[in-house]
Amino acid sequence: QLQVVESGGGLVQPGGSLRLSCAASGFTLDYYNIGWFRQAPGKEREGVSCITSTGGRTNYADSVKGRFTISRDNAKNTVYLQMNSLKPEDTALYYCASTARCSDYLQPHYWGQGTQVTVSS
Repeated sequence: QLQVVESGGGLVQPGGSLRLSCAASGFTLDYYNIGWFRQAPGKEREGVSCITSTGGRTNYADSVKGRFTISRDNAKNTVYLQMNSLKPEDTALYYCASTARCSDYLQPHYWGQGTQVTVSS
């Protein structure tokens, strides 16, 4: 009944681009701050980017600034992560989740199974 589905991942070469989508059903996504998180093998889960419920503010991890862009289309109940100039170190399983506070990714709540991004030549 309450679901989020992440999609758009895949295998790309270094320097390539992907657009991830976080599509919600069963609730109105625009009521929530939404963050993108990733976890690579052997590493802790980290916040990548976050957008406030109004879309007025965005946050980015230092490692992705200038390369990734988060956005939302509330009419489609979807949040996006445009990823450009991808690097091998971006390889991870990417999740979207609501957060209580975008500035520090407070109390993330995960709904989906994630989408795999692999950057390799």
